[in-house]
Amino acid sequence: MKKADIMLLAGIPDDDNRDYLPERLKESRIVVNENGNNSQVYPQRLKECRECLVDDFEDVWYEYVPESYRPDRKTPLVFSMHGGLMTGWGQAVYTSWTHVADREGFICVFPNAQLRRFWTIECEERLIEQLSDPALSEIYMNPFPKNVDENHDVRVVFALIERMKRSYNIDPERIYMQGMSLGNAMTTMMARHYGFHFAAMAGSAGPGTIGLMFHADGTPNNEGGPLPVMQTRMELDGAPPGSDDTPEEVVVKNREYWCMVNGCTCVPEIKIEGENNLAFYKGKKADYIFRDVKNRDHGQTFDDAEFVWDYLFSGTRRKPDGRIESMEPLEQRRGDKVSFAVVPGSFFAWANNEKVRLHGEVFVWKKLKYHGLNGKALVRGEYPMVPVRDLAEIFKADCREKEGKAWIYMPDGRSLQFARGCIGCTINNRIRSMSCEAVEREGILYISSEWFCREICRLQVSECNGVIYATDHDSALSSHMGRLIRDLLK
Repeated sequence: MKKADIMLLAGIPDDDNRDYLPERLKESRIVVNENGNNSQVYPQRLKECRECLVDDFEDVWYEYVPESYRPDRKTPLVFSMHGGLMTGWGQAVYTSWTHVADREGFICVFPNAQLRRFWTIECEERLIEQLSDPALSEIYMNPFPKNVDENHDVRVVFALIERMKRSYNIDPERIYMQGMSLGNAMTTMMARHYGFHFAAMAGSAGPGTIGLMFHADGTPNNEGGPLPVMQTRMELDGAPPGSDDTPEEVVVKNREYWCMVNGCTCVPEIKIEGENNLAFYKGKKADYIFRDVKNRDHGQTFDDAEFVWDYLFSGTRRKPDGRIESMEPLEQRRGDKVSFAVVPGSFFAWANNEKVRLHGEVFVWKKLKYHGLNGKALVRGEYPMVPVRDLAEIFKADCREKEGKAWIYMPDGRSLQFARGCIGCTINNRIRSMSCEAVEREGILYISSEWFCREICRLQVSECNGVIYATDHDSALSSHMGRLIRDLLK
């Protein structure tokens, strides 16, 4: 069956907007763009619904049923949870879920939080007073019940599942949830307590504080069990409110949380395309996907829905007995076929999605300018140095090394020669300058790995916080992926 075409609509840009969620976007063609959230034209098929679902409070939610919906076919259901001080319709316009639904035929639900456009979520006990004080900020927490089963927002989710089943032919094995910011926190709370009710979950830019995610003994705070999860992080985002940890450590521990719950003990496969940095973990109990977006602030990318659906939701279901069943996702969870990464201070490299041992420790060599500086020096370049023989082995070349000299014979027939202390090398018997001179340490000859990848292997190289990543296509290594690689190569 041919899938429907996605149609992006021309909007009316409001470039002067500085509001978080301009009310004028609702049911209009106005669009806004900010480095955390980008909107689309208000979807015509988005339907506002109102009903008292669990008590006397009137709940509001938005349904999107694509034109391609077939009542005679089991249809997946996707919940998308808005950020703090937002609404269900706001989440609909700040994501591309409705577009992906048009093509794939699933149904979307965008609920409103019950109180103050703010989900009622848990936090660490030590932070309750601090985060619940209205005097500190308009962004403060709602009181939450000790028994999470009594949480109004939680009850609404389950009431909506049953209501949608009555109204549409929903596939009970394919119910998913995704959220942004506070909506990510809401999704994570649902996952920690009720993950076994869902086929998979995903979230963007809303990691939990470490003390909420883990018990004091270091075990995961989890009642919902293993669950296929995709976490998206924004490189320029901060730590969650109340956290005493750095954003980097919070991201690391949130990733470790799902790796522990899902039994992900093997190294991941890494894929970097443009600003999207992905790591695919295979778990004994469930899979986990990590995504970090280069140069992005708090929020979600407009294509977040596409990534979540293509890599995760399209390839998982939850059977009636609770088993997680993997299917073929629209996008293969495969790392870059050609990849190379090194970290100064490590005896390992990342090569084509494998951790390989090097003959010597990676170190940084500084290229200096000192002529005419009266004994002082300027650093003109810093280069991670890797043993020549290891570069040859990783890139399938032959190598010979003797008395401070080395020869590499590339698979394409090129021959290279290097010498200790010389910035020059020969390529097919012709002189070329490298980024810095060859350096010998403990009888091992080193050259710049960055230069070798760029000039000899014609790879695209990016660097972040001292980590070098090279591949055969456009890629921009992000800080959180750099930390992930650094930890892998310890």
